[in-house]
Amino acid sequence: MFPGGGQPNMQALLKQAQKMQQDLAQAQQELAEAKVNGSAGGGLVEATVTGSGELVALTIAPAAVDPEDTETLADLILAAVRDANQAAQKMQTERMGPLTQGLGGGIPGLPF
Repeated sequence: MFPGGGQPNMQALLKQAQKMQQDLAQAQQELAEAKVNGSAGGGLVEATVTGSGELVALTIAPAAVDPEDTETLADLILAAVRDANQAAQKMQTERMGPLTQGLGGGIPGLPF
């Protein structure tokens, strides 16, 4: 029920929308600065991505490098990056989910 005969207070709604926009912007900034790791091959390959999914580091142990078998190394790299991206997506959901509930399934343009 809205005070004043059933009409929403437009000023209050605008203020609420502005706060939500600020909260979303802050959460996006925090995700861009956060870093999560993924690994494959028992730690032979490790990938680091930001909370928004940008690959920022890749570490390959010398034991993972076999000039005769570059396909396995490529698979390990892909697996490590996927693992890190899954961790980033989980972080996005945890951080952004509460901010976007009730918005019809999210906001277009956001990565979740």
